[in-house]
Amino acid sequence: MNNSNKSEICAVDNAASQRKQETRHWWIRLLVQPALFLLCGALLIAGLGVAQQMGFITAGGGGHSHGSALSKAIKYICPMMCTPPQSEPGRCPVCAMELVPATSDGSNSDPRAVHIDPAARRIANIQTATVQSLPLTHTIHSVGELGYDEGNLKTLSAYVDGRIERLYADFTGVEVKQGDHLAYIYSPLLYSSQVELLLAKKALKHSRSATLQRVIQTNENLYQSSKQRLVELGMTMSQIDEIEKTGTANSRMHLCAPISGTVIKKQAIEGQYVKEGQVIYQLADLSQLWLMLELFPEDAAAIRYGQKVEAIIQSQPDETISGRVAFIDPQVDPQTRTVGVRIVIPNLQGQLRVGDYARATISLPAGSKAKSSGIYDSELADCWICPRHPHIIAKASGKCPLSGQDLVPTSQYGYVSQSFAESEALTVPRDAVLMAGEHSVLYVETKPGRFEIRNVVLGPICGEQIVILKGVTQGEQVATRGNFLIDSQMQLAGNPSLIDPTRAEPLPDEGLSETMLATLSKLPKTDQKLVENQRICPVTMMYLGSMGAPPKVDVNGETVFICCEGCRESLLEHPQKYLEIIKTADASKNQFDSGNDMELPPLDMPEIMEFDDSLPPIDMPMDMEIEHESLKLKPPRPVTPQTAAGQNKKARQ
Repeated sequence: MNNSNKSEICAVDNAASQRKQETRHWWIRLLVQPALFLLCGALLIAGLGVAQQMGFITAGGGGHSHGSALSKAIKYICPMMCTPPQSEPGRCPVCAMELVPATSDGSNSDPRAVHIDPAARRIANIQTATVQSLPLTHTIHSVGELGYDEGNLKTLSAYVDGRIERLYADFTGVEVKQGDHLAYIYSPLLYSSQVELLLAKKALKHSRSATLQRVIQTNENLYQSSKQRLVELGMTMSQIDEIEKTGTANSRMHLCAPISGTVIKKQAIEGQYVKEGQVIYQLADLSQLWLMLELFPEDAAAIRYGQKVEAIIQSQPDETISGRVAFIDPQVDPQTRTVGVRIVIPNLQGQLRVGDYARATISLPAGSKAKSSGIYDSELADCWICPRHPHIIAKASGKCPLSGQDLVPTSQYGYVSQSFAESEALTVPRDAVLMAGEHSVLYVETKPGRFEIRNVVLGPICGEQIVILKGVTQGEQVATRGNFLIDSQMQLAGNPSLIDPTRAEPLPDEGLSETMLATLSKLPKTDQKLVENQRICPVTMMYLGSMGAPPKVDVNGETVFICCEGCRESLLEHPQKYLEIIKTADASKNQFDSGNDMELPPLDMPEIMEFDDSLPPIDMPMDMEIEHESLKLKPPRPVTPQTAAGQNKKARQ
């Protein structure tokens, strides 16, 4: 019995000790294993940190991982393209803006273009159009005001002192015919002159029976002098003949209309005393009016004397009236910066009114050779024209009936006898051109997927087409949709873009601005000569002086000028490369100065600096994120800016 009790007690003790041991093991597993795991993780992180500081591994966590390759490709550029790409973040030394990350594949760089694969092209909806040569017509639109033809204005003034007895045209606007009586004036001087005429005539008549020829000649001269005096006092020959016929002097005289027209000003009233030369009426012949236009200087330079103009009068919108250019102002108005152009408009029916507004259109050939080849006008081809009145046109030489001048051939003013094909112009759709200030660029697809930037010179806009005077050739393909996206990728890569397209190819014939010359004039004489010979910064390919006084750097014993301090680090990092660029630019300049017509080779763009692997990754703001898969460009290949959480997630993958 005792033995069985003891065995039971021992069994209970063993079970209790076993449960305690199991509980202890459970707590050890619960606490020690996580502690060991945390300790190992801490040791691993500490080891990675030490390895990174010593340079054994990169910031991405692997020497050859995809994240490391992306980190190496990150460069930092100024959003305003002031300085070349930098290897470290910070602020631009020129405009003080924050540098943003940019990507570029140095092994396959293309400093003047971007490459887009077919898939990315479909996603970006990039479309192209062909540069065409079309016979376009450029139309100049302007608004002008109708005015009097100054050649058809006449003034009726008092020839002698006297008093106005009666005014036949007693209100403004009366239409009169040439020779109509307008006023009846009393003048004592006029009466005495008429008496002298009658006495001279009577003396001449009695002297004809005299024997002395000298007396007869003297009386004849006196008679002619008296008659001429009355003519000078305003009397017509018919009035003088009437006095001689009646033999009675009259102290009153009628004033007649010198032309047919309309009284536009009445400056006297009945009973008023007037002095010699005082204006009584002002008349205007309204059968012809002037349309006064104000054109921009570039438009005024394209038109010619005698060119046809179509006008729609505001009061008669359903009728189009044709006129011709009679005068082009030789100077630009300093206030409005416009050029005055005068158009002769016929008004035979008298329906046009002075002061009314009109919309004028002038059609010109849009081709760049239009000025040299001439303008075709069927009404002026092989004809003669008056150099003062463009509406006087004849088929043969002769005299102008208005001015009496000799007619000149219309070819003297650039009119040809037949239309030429030289009026055709290179055109592209308006959507293809990106414009910012004085800069205009196109993106030309030189080969499938490669879009190259082109700095172009624009001509007139003709509807949905725009004329290109310089920069492209016929048959090339230009981007019409998606070109802003292409330009943004050029900016992010630090390549020439719409902001500064002149960095693509600095032309040797471009001169320095007045501001740049003033900046360079402040340098010492020796430095001015060196800057004149070097001309451009080898790092940014911009003219020296364009960003202030150019700093001077000693490179391998040679003096080199740069556009700003931001280029100093790149110059010292790759001295041989930039010295070679300066030599190449000098050789190109010498070829240009010597008159060689060969096409100059483009200058190489600066080499992208290597990224400093010792720096940790930089967190980018969320608003800078772009979709990496939306556009695969190469080169430069864009890297999607991510937050720190996004980079850690990508590294774990």
